[in-house]
Amino acid sequence: MLTTTQDEFADYEITESLGIVRGNTIRARHVGKDIMAGLRSIVGGEIHEYTKMLAESREQALDRMYGEAKTKGADGIVCVRFTTSTVMQGAAELLAYGTAVKLRKK
Repeated sequence: MLTTTQDEFADYEITESLGIVRGNTIRARHVGKDIMAGLRSIVGGEIHEYTKMLAESREQALDRMYGEAKTKGADGIVCVRFTTSTVMQGAAELLAYGTAVKLRKK
């Protein structure tokens, strides 16, 4: 599935817009990881536990967005964006969204 944050693809023409597609995931913090993160915040440096969790969340949100685009028969997704929101204390949603399109090679 071709994806871009731009409005179009350089080598493809958009022949049809199929609408918004999205994928999301909600993740809660883990007590054990919070302890390690708290220790790291004292000494400084990257908090690897959260870096890994966010990377996995992004991939899962993208996979779900791709799945929705495939069900619509899309060849690509333009204007891909990410956003986050707090769902409750200690839990956040990561949302990937864009516009599903049909493409033709230029």
